[in-house]
Amino acid sequence: MTLLRKLNTKQEIDHVIRTTEEKVLVLRFGRDDEIGCMQTDDIMSRTESLLSQMAVIYTINIDDAPVYKDYFDVTHIPSTVFFFNSQHIKVDSGTPDNTKFIGPFQTKQDFIDLVEVVYRGAMHGKYIVKCPIDPRRVTNFELLFKGY
Repeated sequence: MTLLRKLNTKQEIDHVIRTTEEKVLVLRFGRDDEIGCMQTDDIMSRTESLLSQMAVIYTINIDDAPVYKDYFDVTHIPSTVFFFNSQHIKVDSGTPDNTKFIGPFQTKQDFIDLVEVVYRGAMHGKYIVKCPIDPRRVTNFELLFKGY
């Protein structure tokens, strides 16, 4: 098992988003001591070498990056965001929010399949891809909007 790399500042996150080329950039937002994040981190670390030709993976403590927490509206953790060549790639997982994958991954294969779909879609110029994970294994939640 490898240790996942961490990004601790907005500047580090910006730099990685700008400079990662021809690979899927996977950013896991959450907290290291939260059970869902630990599950996701375990799966990501066990698949990192398998996916090394198509993806790079980082973890981000949401408390270290409040700008991105707000920008991606990270209210549920873990939340996983994908980029390709500085372009945000959205994931349609059947939930109201396509900007990120919300919740822990249930299996290694779910994570591998999702990264492969993001990679293939991005290579074909797509900015949103259909999530290959069985909807029964995708965290369901309700989106609440506040009126101002």
